[in-house]
Amino acid sequence: MKLEDKIFQIQNEHDFLQTSLEVFQFQYQKNAVYKKFCNLLHIHPQEVNTLEKIPFLPIEFFKKEKILSSTNPIQETFTSSGTTGTLTSKHLVTDINIYEKSFINAFQQFYNPISDYVTLALLPAYLERKGSSLIYMANYFIEHSKHPESGFYLNELDELATLLKKLDQEGKKILLIGVSFALLDLVEKYNFQLKNTIIMETGGMKGRRKEMIRKELHQLLSNGFGVNKIHSEYGMTELLSQAYSKGDGVFNCPKHMKLLIRDTEDALSYVQDGKTGGINVIDLANLNSCSFIATQDLGKKIDKNSYEILGRFDNSDVRGCNLMVI
Repeated sequence: MKLEDKIFQIQNEHDFLQTSLEVFQFQYQKNAVYKKFCNLLHIHPQEVNTLEKIPFLPIEFFKKEKILSSTNPIQETFTSSGTTGTLTSKHLVTDINIYEKSFINAFQQFYNPISDYVTLALLPAYLERKGSSLIYMANYFIEHSKHPESGFYLNELDELATLLKKLDQEGKKILLIGVSFALLDLVEKYNFQLKNTIIMETGGMKGRRKEMIRKELHQLLSNGFGVNKIHSEYGMTELLSQAYSKGDGVFNCPKHMKLLIRDTEDALSYVQDGKTGGINVIDLANLNSCSFIATQDLGKKIDKNSYEILGRFDNSDVRGCNLMVI
C-alpha cells in the first residue's frame, strides 16, 4: 500500500505510530533540510522507534528554506499572512489532492459531509488571498456545499445578516466560518438567535482589534449569535491538517494528526498531561514537506486526543489568519 493511502486509513494508536515512523524514515531520506537538522541533533534514524524520539523541525524553517520531501513540480504555494517587512512562511505543495483529502476527511470526521451545509465565509474571497490554505479550504467547501447561497461575505455584512437569519429560520444547516474580528463586527451590528448554525472562528485579531482571551471572545460571540457554543479551527500555513473545537476551547485532531506537548525549557523532552508546554504537531498529510513541526504555540493535553490551545510564546512574531485582510 502506498504511504499516502496508509495515512488516510489510520484507525488506532498502533496504526498512527507505525505510519508516523514510516513517514519519518521517508522524510529523513528525501528531505535535505530535515535530514541535516536530524544529523545536527545526532539522531540515528534506526534508533527512532517512538513518537517522542522523532525530531521536530522548528516552524521558522518554513520562512527561509524549501521544505520538500518530493521532487515533483510545485502545484500550490501556500503563504502565511504578515505585516510589511516581515518574513512569511511558504508551504510548497506538490500534491494538492493530499490536502483536499486531509480537510475533507477531518471535517467529515467531526461534522459530517460539507455538502450538508450552507457555507458562509467571513473571509477574503479566493482571488483576493489566493496563497492562503484556509481560503483554499473555504473555497472548496463553498464549491462543494450544493447550496447556491454559499459564498464569501467579508465586506457584505448587511447581506450576510439577512441571509443568515433567513436560512436559519428555514432550518438549513449552516457553517459560518470567519476571522474573529469580522464575527465581532457582525454581532455588534446585528442581533441573532440562531438554532441551526455552527459559528466557527479561525483566529485572533492582532492589528485590527484589541486582543482578548478565547473565553471572553467566545462569550461575546455566543451572546451575539444566540448560540451555546462557539467552534474553532486550529490550522496554519505550515500544516495540511486542521484540529477542531466544538466549544470551550477543547480541540480534537483527525486520525492522521496528533499534538505532543514539549517542555518549554528543554525542547527535546515532554511534559505530563495537563501541564502547559510548546506544541509539536505530527501532521501526516505533510507527507511531501515535513510532518513533524515544533510550533510557537502553547497548549496542554487534556486526555487521549483532546487539547487546549493557549496562545503563542511571548517572543513569537505576529502572523496568522487574522492578518489576511489588513
